[in-house]
Amino acid sequence: MTRATDEWGQWQKHNARGMSGAEGLRRELERIVRAGGIASPVTTTRGLSARLRYLDSPAGKAELERQGVTPRLLRAWRRGGTPSAAKLAAVDTAYWNRRRANVIKSGALLRILNNDGRGRRIEIYPVDQTHVAQEYRRDLSDRSIQGRYIWDDLVKAWAEGDAETMEEIWDDVISELDSDYGAYAYVGAVTIGA
Repeated sequence: MTRATDEWGQWQKHNARGMSGAEGLRRELERIVRAGGIASPVTTTRGLSARLRYLDSPAGKAELERQGVTPRLLRAWRRGGTPSAAKLAAVDTAYWNRRRANVIKSGALLRILNNDGRGRRIEIYPVDQTHVAQEYRRDLSDRSIQGRYIWDDLVKAWAEGDAETMEEIWDDVISELDSDYGAYAYVGAVTIGA
């Protein structure tokens, strides 16, 4: 539990909308990974073909099988069979799982985030207070922090699904906001200038 969690309990009581800062970071890392991926939808011939080419490796084939796409099914598609919507979704999930693993393993994501030691800018957008009664609203503005020396630990925690460590990292990030710390434990969104 973060130092600011108790303050959020009060905000949530008055209908503020948001998420933990760690969840905002997780979503932003996913967005960055997806931004460089195959743009064509899996429902198109081009999108499906591109994903299957990307997954044409032992690790890719293993991921397809984990998602329920067997070699037998792939052979049937090559002979003109039509994949169901569920199997297309399974191929898409397998593709994004492998892409995520490859971007992490290759170090490409860390190179982007570390930015030759300068780090990347983190933009913090406060919780949405449009549903909060006027007397309970706080004057919060967007904040910007230069993120340095957090990326290795953050990517590792994200890759392992370690939410607790991500929360600790978020606490470190917002501690630079001094007295505004508690107001940004929960956010409307987080973006990374990557």
